[in-house]
Amino acid sequence: MEVIEVAEGRPIKTWTEGVPVEAAARQQLLNTARLPFIFHHLAVMPDVHLGKGSTIGSVIPTRGAIIPAAVGVDIGCGMIATRSTLKAGDLPDQLHGLRSAIERAVPHGRTIGHGQRDQGSWRDPPPSVDALWAGLLPGFQRIVEKYPRLQDANHRQHLGTLGTGNHFIEVCLDEAERVWFMLHSGSRGVGNAIGRCFIALAQADMRQHLANLPDRDLAYLREGSVHFDDYLEAVGWAQDYARCNRSAMMAQVVGAARRVIGKPFAIDAEAVNCHHNYVQKETHFGSEVFVTRKGAVSARQGEPGIIPGSMGARSYIVRGLGNAESFCSCSHGAGRVMSRNEARRRFTLADQQRATAHVECRKDQEVIDEIPMAYKDIDAVMHAQRSLVEVVHTLRQVVCVKG
Repeated sequence: MEVIEVAEGRPIKTWTEGVPVEAAARQQLLNTARLPFIFHHLAVMPDVHLGKGSTIGSVIPTRGAIIPAAVGVDIGCGMIATRSTLKAGDLPDQLHGLRSAIERAVPHGRTIGHGQRDQGSWRDPPPSVDALWAGLLPGFQRIVEKYPRLQDANHRQHLGTLGTGNHFIEVCLDEAERVWFMLHSGSRGVGNAIGRCFIALAQADMRQHLANLPDRDLAYLREGSVHFDDYLEAVGWAQDYARCNRSAMMAQVVGAARRVIGKPFAIDAEAVNCHHNYVQKETHFGSEVFVTRKGAVSARQGEPGIIPGSMGARSYIVRGLGNAESFCSCSHGAGRVMSRNEARRRFTLADQQRATAHVECRKDQEVIDEIPMAYKDIDAVMHAQRSLVEVVHTLRQVVCVKG
């Protein structure tokens, strides 16, 4: 762990040994550390990279205020993974059929325009999804009563859907050749709408003070204000939605696999379902504080977690070590080393095909920005956080579905 002392701010403690950290991300960390309500210190995970306002891969403890843009617009984004009784030999020799079945079962991607339904949403959600939505609806209605603009956000039709970007569904094998199902997504359109709404409100509330902030996306809501309390309610609801979204998709994925794989199987391990873009109240260093994990995962002593690699690289099921200096946190993945545009400029379709030759997945121009070389080395990231987590299982993907 390295400690960076910050003039007129809180210290920054980093777990970045052996991994690159871009200069712009370092500046964002300094900007955040100088905010007056930061508690104790910032904690920086090894997957840290440039974000909007504040860095992805950072843990931001605060007292008396929350920064909505630090939580971001993919509220509650996270991972779910579960192990089956299947072994590698039980999978079909050709995995394209399994990938296709998953793609049919879970809406993914996005299409816009011409009055057509977005392919990444449901036309008619299945009963299991509607049952989850029924449980979420009362909370959503309370939020909409105060913020009617959120009524038209994609909510029911996005529940149980994947999205785009770095969201994915994978079939993986662990070190004992057991089959796992794993996926990555969050609160979809409704979470995005909630995030954008409160980021704008924070900036409006601070209109007279924005010039004094190093970045307008560090605008914050003060505890005790109406918007602060409403944000806590809305962000908590969006985090619940995200967790339900992942559970709904996992049920669809397992159902699709059962239709394709001839051998009956069961799920023999409880699903690990964890956020990595969220805020919640916790106790650290003897004080009750709000902890925003922006691209970071809770890693309390014995707590299970998931740290995925990039498309084509291994992933890890981990157990937290409860490191107090990290606010009991770990990285949420490998972390990007270049922007999506830079990856598209630098790499070719042939590069993408070579890097994912061992995975049944899309191999086209639209996923070049997710090429493994656009991410940090997951093994270096894991080594840098060896004091934060211990590895329980190592997974390698054999099927990957991208939006």
